[in-house]
Amino acid sequence: MTESDLPVVRMAHGRWGDPDRKTVLPAMALEALRHLGARPTPAALGVPDLPTPTSTLVTALAAVVGAAQVKTDNETRWRHTRGYSTPDLLRDRAGDTADAPDLVVLPGSHDEVQELLTVCAELGLAVVPFAGGTSVVGGLAPQREGYDAVVAVDLARLDELVEVDDISRTAILQAGLRGPAAEAKLAEHGFTLGHFPQSYEGASIGGYAATRSSGQSSAGFGRFDQMVVGLTVATPRGTIRLGRAPHSAAGPDLRQLFLGSEGAFGIITSVVVRVRPRAVERAFEGWRFASFDAGLNAVRRLAQDGPLPTVLRLSDEVETAVNLADPGAASAGGCVAICGFEGARIAGRQAEVAEVLQAAGGEPLGEGPGEAWRVGRYNAPYLRDPLLDEGGLVETLETAGFWSTLPALKLAVTEALVTALSDQGTPPIVLCHVSHVYETGASLYFTVLCAQADEPIAQWGKAKQAASDAIAKAGGTITHHHAVGADHRSAYEAEIGPLAIEALQAVKAVLDPARTMNPGILLPPA
Repeated sequence: MTESDLPVVRMAHGRWGDPDRKTVLPAMALEALRHLGARPTPAALGVPDLPTPTSTLVTALAAVVGAAQVKTDNETRWRHTRGYSTPDLLRDRAGDTADAPDLVVLPGSHDEVQELLTVCAELGLAVVPFAGGTSVVGGLAPQREGYDAVVAVDLARLDELVEVDDISRTAILQAGLRGPAAEAKLAEHGFTLGHFPQSYEGASIGGYAATRSSGQSSAGFGRFDQMVVGLTVATPRGTIRLGRAPHSAAGPDLRQLFLGSEGAFGIITSVVVRVRPRAVERAFEGWRFASFDAGLNAVRRLAQDGPLPTVLRLSDEVETAVNLADPGAASAGGCVAICGFEGARIAGRQAEVAEVLQAAGGEPLGEGPGEAWRVGRYNAPYLRDPLLDEGGLVETLETAGFWSTLPALKLAVTEALVTALSDQGTPPIVLCHVSHVYETGASLYFTVLCAQADEPIAQWGKAKQAASDAIAKAGGTITHHHAVGADHRSAYEAEIGPLAIEALQAVKAVLDPARTMNPGILLPPA
């Protein structure tokens, strides 16, 4: 099975992934939870009753998109409430409706999106762009104070592959198109986007762009912002179209202003992306290193001097032992790296990579671990809900830094998490891996597991704050690919400084003078 064979998943609110897929925790995980002191806390999820919006608002928005595309029922609004961070899921389990939108609107074209934003600005309505809904940083829970209502603008109807340029190898994709659907449509033309984030089953093209997403094949295909060569944005003031050529010296590259803007300036309705021919050969293999530092040195050599595989990731000793892609599989210790190769005539590249890794002390493990990771790469998020049911607290966070700072950065974040959670009587297990590499540095992705305290949202809040402080002190960025949202806003302000924030606020003042676009997300409220 390849990624284009996966279906688009219509996720049940409050639980990750395909609702028909039942995940049973392996015995090892249950034993670990009992050892950590977790007590079962099954959730009783349902659709809560929500206040009915005024008919005046419904009429005004229906005049733009038609009455059938304005949803006010409880189930639709609940499905558009928050995202999929662990605090989001815990609030869902508690029946917290504070972040539910008052209305959900489904425009069918860029022009309808544009008109909606104009009307919402005139009426003083907060607008939340929505497509896949997979945010894990509070990006779908805007500030409500000062607004008459919150409107979720769902781009699900903007789901077309508009055009493929076979000669330039570009494609125009609408923002509501989900990842697997985009791959399936491109496959009909012999192309692939090559963007496969952990959220692939549910995430959308617009979300990729708005959050500067990075996929598991980033070593070979690049981050999503590197794939985008053009985009169309609807703002409350009008439409902006960017990208007349692959690169230009005509002033600052404004494409980069909207990539990662998280709906704070407007709504990206379509993108022009670079595409590549579908792979005719694929191979995934594993390598073992005696320590994380040894593995880090090996992947750095590949990132700086080449050749690079399509997929390159390195798990630390703890993550290697746990093996989230194949829980319960035996581990022989050390650290495991996964190398994936896609394309044509990959054997030569495999041999060159093997030479580098062996010279760096790597032990080849063959295709077994690589194939296990490939097949199970989207399994890890499915483990979270049953872990929460059993009283575990499990969450992720990520950062990035330069190669020279990564060992100290990893140690600082790990120690901060262990101390913050142990001080609350819930000592954790902390896993880490590198999955995105560059010539000058790499990302670090942490998974944390411990027992839930009596107030698990506050419990994680203290741990996340400690980790964020450690990241800043050690010179890392507050996020490599999860985005800023509301959760990272304060850390982002500190990272770039008050003058830079003021400059971004000035952009918002021009494009969104009524400050209706995702207020409180990315930038502080007025």
